[in-house]
Amino acid sequence: MFGKLMNRYFYGKSGQGDFEKEDLPQTRWQLFWEMLRVRFSGLMRLNLMYVIVWLPAIFFIGRALLYGYSGLVNLSEYQSQMEAGSIAAEAYQEYFAQFQDAMRSLLFSTLVFLIPCIGITGPATAGLCYVTRNWARDEHAFIWSDYKDAIKANWKPALLNSFITGLVPVMLYVCCTFYGSMAQSQSAVFLLPQVICIVLGVLWLMMQMYIYPQIVTYDLNYKGVIRNGLLMAIGRLPMTVGLNLLALVPTLIFLAVSLLTPYFQYAVMIYALYYILIGFSLHRFICASYTNGVFDKLINSKIEGVQVGRGLYVEEEDDGEDKSEEDAAEDSAALPDDASAPSSENKAESAND
Repeated sequence: MFGKLMNRYFYGKSGQGDFEKEDLPQTRWQLFWEMLRVRFSGLMRLNLMYVIVWLPAIFFIGRALLYGYSGLVNLSEYQSQMEAGSIAAEAYQEYFAQFQDAMRSLLFSTLVFLIPCIGITGPATAGLCYVTRNWARDEHAFIWSDYKDAIKANWKPALLNSFITGLVPVMLYVCCTFYGSMAQSQSAVFLLPQVICIVLGVLWLMMQMYIYPQIVTYDLNYKGVIRNGLLMAIGRLPMTVGLNLLALVPTLIFLAVSLLTPYFQYAVMIYALYYILIGFSLHRFICASYTNGVFDKLINSKIEGVQVGRGLYVEEEDDGEDKSEEDAAEDSAALPDDASAPSSENKAESAND
């Protein structure tokens, strides 16, 4: 029964007739849903490999959540005792001040520990982006071998990028704390650099959806990757913000359930299970489905000889004339090795030669 169900899921109902050209995806939206259906199990297997590099970060984040939850429980008990008259209000205020200091120390120490934990994820993220990029445009990619080869081919810029990303939360915390205290003690003018720091930090985090796909697709130096990522993030700001907010939905649901209901333990289990099974790869697949279209419009269409709209069916007009052998040779020619041209589609494989 299970086998028949899976065959029906992947191959459709029997007796429906042959697959027509008109049934092929003609838009990015259609291609996304079709590839998600076909590659869903592969995304789960890919996620199980990728999540390994995030285990140190998950440990420190989980540790901070447990300590924070324990502190909130104790604070709630102190508040109940104060309301019942068991302890004085001054004792509660003193404990509340200690609680705030402990939470600040816990947050800062966790962010510091996360610097190397996030830093080591860059190469694996490049491998994840390579596989999901190919799947998002209906191209083949082996889960293990292409993932591994992409790591070997792109580990240097990916590692640099991930360590910078690991530093961003710490820098945001330090800047916000410093300028916030200056604004309270001296002048509200210091709120301006605080806001600027927050905007720059958030912008850097949003740029990540463009940076890693560029690293695995184009032969660009890291400076060029950052410049393109910044321009794309600003130029496509509504979709960039929307996709990043979409990635935060599971976290927002987890926080809402944890803070507003007594089911914190169950929320932690479901939240962790989501990211262990498919959370990372699904987010990257969604981003790849979008960035493939952005790259086609902004980069690939401006480079001679680069195929645009991979994975999409475009009905060819029959003008009665066949291509000459010279035209066919030009269409299949290799891309130039300059800084603005994409690398070969088997960039990771060529690195092993």
